Amino acid sequence: MLEVIDLWKKWKEFELQGISFEVENGEYFVLLGPSGAGKTLLLECIAGLHVLDKGEIIIDGKDVTFFPPEKRSVGMVFQEYALFPHMTVWENVEFGLEVRKVPLNERRRRVKELLELLKVEQLAHRYPGTLSGGEKQRVALARALAVNPKVLLLDEPLSALDAPLRRKLRDELKRLQKVLRIPFVHVTHDQMEAYSLADKIAVINKGVILEIGSPEKIFTSPRNAFVAEFVGFENIFKGKARREGDITVVDIGGVEIVASEPAEGEVIAAIRPEEIVLSLRPVETSARNVMKGRITEIVPETYIVKLRVNVDGVQFTVYVTRKSFLEMGIDIGHEISLIFKASSVRIL
Repeated sequence: MLEVIDLWKKWKEFELQGISFEVENGEYFVLLGPSGAGKTLLLECIAGLHVLDKGEIIIDGKDVTFFPPEKRSVGMVFQEYALFPHMTVWENVEFGLEVRKVPLNERRRRVKELLELLKVEQLAHRYPGTLSGGEKQRVALARALAVNPKVLLLDEPLSALDAPLRRKLRDELKRLQKVLRIPFVHVTHDQMEAYSLADKIAVINKGVILEIGSPEKIFTSPRNAFVAEFVGFENIFKGKARREGDITVVDIGGVEIVASEPAEGEVIAAIRPEEIVLSLRPVETSARNVMKGRITEIVPETYIVKLRVNVDGVQFTVYVTRKSFLEMGIDIGHEISLIFKASSVRIL
């Protein structure tokens, strides 16, 4: 188990402020945030590469706050892998064991076991310069795991890989975590990577953890406006809320939307673009929000088409599949109906 308690660290003009969280054994914990949020600095503090200004780091019940890196039982995979170019794959993986003066027979057994676990045993006598990005990543993982760490730290481990390889290695990381049953702490700015890997996510920005929760909670019911925007709530409106019976009506600049969450006064309302349905003709629906608007912008993306729709001066963003977009035959200037449930409106 890893515990980070009220961690503060000033580094140049940046500061980590009051960071606290726990990662259970067997839990995959993802630190998610934009570039410059403090993710890597936090990981390096856990690894012992910086002296804390304040706070505690507990690993497996032991306070390691003032331990040097080699005494913390932590393995770390760096963003650029940091393999020793003059050493073979075998020698890279064996290095930490050699430094710790592990007997030769035990070193050989451990390296062989890890190369097989990471499926790179055929690369044992190759040098890093001859390896692909995916192969380097697997070797870096094997090297980090060689010393039997009680916590594995991963700093943007998939960022340098192409999309198909990222997906493949995501699956490998989950498989490894299930086999090893130690805490994994994984840093990324990629929302889908976080969602697919994490048991728990902490969203960090400007040195502060804003929210911690399950992927489902973070991505569907955030409680913070920055978090909502960062994880894909592209419709975020300031408004004034009032209760009407069992519903909340929010005025967002002259357009009223209905929410199921209770709220009154000044609020922020957020809606995911994929939760809004489009229709060219009137429909019968139980959804509490039905409004007409005009398409002002069409942005094709990889798997979907993003539409901007103006409703009485308020701009909504809506996602539709390419197939639906082509079938509807819509274009800029067309009038269209927007439909979404009251439960799709999050009050922040």
